[in-house]
Amino acid sequence: MKKLVLISLVILFTSCGPSREVAYFIIDKPINFNEERRELSLDYMEERYDLRKKTPKITPKMIVLHWTAIPTLEASFKAFDPVKLPGARADIQKAGALNVSAHFLVHRNGEIYRLMPEKLMARHVIGLNHVAIGIENVGGTEEAPLTQAQVDANIWLVNYLANKYNIDYLIGHYEYTNFENHPLWKEKDSGYRTQKTDPGVDFMNAVRRATKNFNFKPVPKPKSTVK
Repeated sequence: MKKLVLISLVILFTSCGPSREVAYFIIDKPINFNEERRELSLDYMEERYDLRKKTPKITPKMIVLHWTAIPTLEASFKAFDPVKLPGARADIQKAGALNVSAHFLVHRNGEIYRLMPEKLMARHVIGLNHVAIGIENVGGTEEAPLTQAQVDANIWLVNYLANKYNIDYLIGHYEYTNFENHPLWKEKDSGYRTQKTDPGVDFMNAVRRATKNFNFKPVPKPKSTVK
């Protein structure tokens, strides 16, 4: 059983909803990032992005918000913990054996778990993993919709990360293909794309409204609307 480490980060946060103060903590709950995962991460960076590195480190330039489409915290964690993709992910198997993951996982009650170091590459967004910190939110299904507690926790976490790193973009997973032909885009295979809707437009709008003081760069327009 993995040991949880509660780091000593406590910041009072005033929600953009009804006035209330919430103390947030980041709880370290690490996924398996062993030597095999490290090597698979390096292989992914080279094969998908033509990036040849000695360590799978990234320079964070964007934050990507997701939902897991899995109703519980532990089941969501178990989906990310294995080093290799399960056989059920045939849609992305062709792009490498490295399992999907994210840097943070937010419980439906607003608890924030850090799954891996923020400056190591996680596989969570096609074409942009080399610059993106991923935040997964438990749920996103009809039986377990995202909650206001998750909105508030994401707002706090975006504030924390944007103050720590030089973040240019805050995006929802559903917006990732807007970055095709952008200087940050690295995916070599023009046919390797998946359709995404997470974490939902309303969720993104709420987080963006509450973090507008950072003046993140606007997400590029979809290719179909660019004139």
